[in-house]
Amino acid sequence: MDFQFFVILSLAVIFAGISKGGFGGGVAFVSSAILALILPPTMAVGIMLPLLMVMDVASVGPFWNRWDPRAAWVLILGGIPGVVAGAVFISYTNDDVLRFLIGAISVGFVIWSLAPKRAVSQQRFSSTVGYGAGFTSGFTSFVSHAGGPPAAMYLLGQKLDKTTYHATAVLVFWVINALKAVPYGFLGFFTWETLTLDLYMTPFALFGVYLGVRAHHMVSERVFFGLTYTLLAFTGTKLIWDALA
Repeated sequence: MDFQFFVILSLAVIFAGISKGGFGGGVAFVSSAILALILPPTMAVGIMLPLLMVMDVASVGPFWNRWDPRAAWVLILGGIPGVVAGAVFISYTNDDVLRFLIGAISVGFVIWSLAPKRAVSQQRFSSTVGYGAGFTSGFTSFVSHAGGPPAAMYLLGQKLDKTTYHATAVLVFWVINALKAVPYGFLGFFTWETLTLDLYMTPFALFGVYLGVRAHHMVSERVFFGLTYTLLAFTGTKLIWDALA
């Protein structure tokens, strides 16, 4: 672990922690996209999962019992088979396919985020739609920790306030990330080296969550989202290019 890698990893982890802490929505997966530029994708997601689980534990407390139980339950039930499908998919694919998929999800997230949401937010989606969104979230979360957008589409239709929205997403991905840990272990995504890195990065993860919780109540998200979309557009395009090349 040289200095350049340490700086990139620590900044990526802090960025993910800020999002997990309640500032910036479901963009914590930008850290995996950044790391996939310099590491094999399976190693990138393997490094990030234990840190995301630490962030989940740290961020669920400040938003405890502020979630919507019905919406959370629907997404979790849909997410379980999505995690299983992601495990099957990733066990039969290769790094270039994963790079392309992570890149496509990153660019797609930017396009979706910049599109008008009025038509989505004006309707209340059924539980059937929620199960589908949960399945997609489970699958994309397993592959690239990018389960936020499908869950966000469903939650936007539930007419939730900002804090309830975020608290529900925190609870859902707290459960989904815990479910991912076992198949990640069987697939060999965790090694002594990655777990040692996670120990070094834990203070950065907790610091990022602290910043996110504070910013959730104090700061406009416009600048953070602008930086996030720029990073995702760049990293996503680069990953797609690398995969095709």
